Amino acid sequence: MASFGSTRREEDSVLVQQNLFVRTLTLNRPRQLNALNFEMISRLLELFLAYEKDDNVKLVIVKGKGRAFCAGGDVAAVVRQINEGNWRLGAYFFQKEFTLNYLLATYSKPQVSILNGIVMGGGAGASIHGRFRVATENSVFAMPETALGLFPDVGASYYLSRLPGFFGEYVGLTGTRLDGAEMLVCGLATHFVPSTRLSYLEEVLCKVDSSDFNIIQAIIDKYSQNPTLKEKSAYYRMDVIDKCFSRRTVEEILSALEKKATNSVDAWLTSTIQALKKASPMSLKISLKSIREGRLQGVGQCLVREYRMVCHVLKGEVSKDFREGCRAILLDKDKNPKWEPSKLELVTNHMVEQYFSKLDDEGWEELELPARSNLPVTAIAKL
Repeated sequence: MASFGSTRREEDSVLVQQNLFVRTLTLNRPRQLNALNFEMISRLLELFLAYEKDDNVKLVIVKGKGRAFCAGGDVAAVVRQINEGNWRLGAYFFQKEFTLNYLLATYSKPQVSILNGIVMGGGAGASIHGRFRVATENSVFAMPETALGLFPDVGASYYLSRLPGFFGEYVGLTGTRLDGAEMLVCGLATHFVPSTRLSYLEEVLCKVDSSDFNIIQAIIDKYSQNPTLKEKSAYYRMDVIDKCFSRRTVEEILSALEKKATNSVDAWLTSTIQALKKASPMSLKISLKSIREGRLQGVGQCLVREYRMVCHVLKGEVSKDFREGCRAILLDKDKNPKWEPSKLELVTNHMVEQYFSKLDDEGWEELELPARSNLPVTAIAKL
């Protein structure tokens, strides 16, 4: 993890453009696909808090430099801290990140996220909670955490559980990638604007002198299109997704998919089954329980619970799959993680429940979110 005292780097990693009443924040680590490090999260928190109190700021726009909006949190840095015996520094990273997620979910002013590229993991947390999420033909969304031995966090148990049917379980467990059209149709994006029209949209938005959500919506609507879903889109499989991913356990979900696959040669079914079998068994089980609990909880409750879960993951007493997944996928890149437990049937209910309990660790404290007067503004809450 990067050092905590680097003001120069904080400013460089989040560029600020000031118009009269609008602030445009550009995530500026293009070589790292704008992965969020501690400095970036701290800077974003500082800026969003300041803008909310500043009557001259009416609108905040967030975008990424290069081919990504944000490919996630800098989890490789967190794993380095774990390997050095300092999981609490990693926990502090997530504490800051989840606080930012909550601020965006309850923000009183319009935020427009321009998702013209990769938006995964922590990048979703920095955008999906806001009111306006603009996808393009270049957008690629995914929550790939189960392949890393983690789980969909950053409030994902809130917004995934509010997607149509059981599409959120499918997206969260398999880590499948969605394009801009799919993001729009399932509600992860509020608008679809072709990338060639983004500069015109930004030009108009930067002249806005209003925090009226309806006015901002009307402006974006003028540049929006309704894209056509690709013929092989997973969204056309909603009947199968609902039938299989509504099952009570991961084992039952996998069994239902395999039963379906025996009756037909189907590339989508095969890839879905393979994705589940490659993922960490522990991650799959805690992810499913997390999304199911998220259906009945507010965004703040989800983040508090997810913080408990992530601290258990970082501490690694039940399973060290997060460390192993990052080694195999991000560090050594052999793409051959050795999960422990290695099979779904070896993951007991008691193991799963431990992730949802308070940590029995001296000095550990629950996530305390700031008092906010605003209800969550994300449009997904309306689905």
